[in-house]
Amino acid sequence: MSRRMPRQASLRRKILGACLLGAVVLAAAVPDAGVAARKEPAPKQLEQVGITEHLDVPLPLDLSFRDSQGQEVTLAKYFDGEHPVVLTLNYSSCPMLCSLQLTGLFDGLKKLKWDLGRQYRMITVSIDPKETPERAAMAKRRYLRQYGRSGVGSGYECLTGSNANIKRLADTVGFRYRYIPETGEYAHAAVTIICTPDGRVSRYLYGVEYAPQTLRLALTEASEGRIGSTVDQLLLFCFHYDSAAGKYGPSALKLMRLGGILTVCVIGGLLLAYWRREQKNDGGGGDPQKTSEETP
Repeated sequence: MSRRMPRQASLRRKILGACLLGAVVLAAAVPDAGVAARKEPAPKQLEQVGITEHLDVPLPLDLSFRDSQGQEVTLAKYFDGEHPVVLTLNYSSCPMLCSLQLTGLFDGLKKLKWDLGRQYRMITVSIDPKETPERAAMAKRRYLRQYGRSGVGSGYECLTGSNANIKRLADTVGFRYRYIPETGEYAHAAVTIICTPDGRVSRYLYGVEYAPQTLRLALTEASEGRIGSTVDQLLLFCFHYDSAAGKYGPSALKLMRLGGILTVCVIGGLLLAYWRREQKNDGGGGDPQKTSEETP
């Protein structure tokens, strides 16, 4: 009896310890309501940094920049009314984000059957007014090597310019960035802007990875039918861009409309076939009364 009591006490202590440990784990797994509701303020470096979408806003095509050869050009040079344009705002000395974004973007673009410079164009505008055309040329060569297709150099350009012109372009497309004097870097978002051939903002694509289907549909949408297959046009009819998910997804309303159109077409086809069959039967049977009178 005396041996059994210590064993039972030891067992009770183990069970109690296990219950306490489970309670601690459960408390850690379920966040406190006050903590979950509390929203920490953004770091000072990220204040006033982000994107305000300005869809269908025309770009200031009269702005002047310098291309990777050091020649003065305007944005209008890259908008010919025929090809959609991919626009990014980055800078070559960015320690990480710009490289990740452009690498992800070119990874997505090289998976398309379309060629840069033939079906669409791309420009990267540096947000650093101190960046030189030489640095821009190095960046251009780097990403064209990654793209890995020959004869497409004229389809991509890296531009540098004055702070005033950079700021005006950024404000137009809603690209809010901030220079951090302590580090000599720029705080900015990772966004790719798809523009129409005549220089209007068509779509914003966010992040550092870009699915080929998302890029293809965004370019098809921006081209207003100038590029893209019939299937792409049909997908655009049925899909809409979900900015939260960062990709095109099915639109319930559009699918319902398409279903209604298909239903009407099917019913109309059946009625037409029925009407033609009735017409054929009436024409082949002749006049029954006349036939009976002629019969002896």
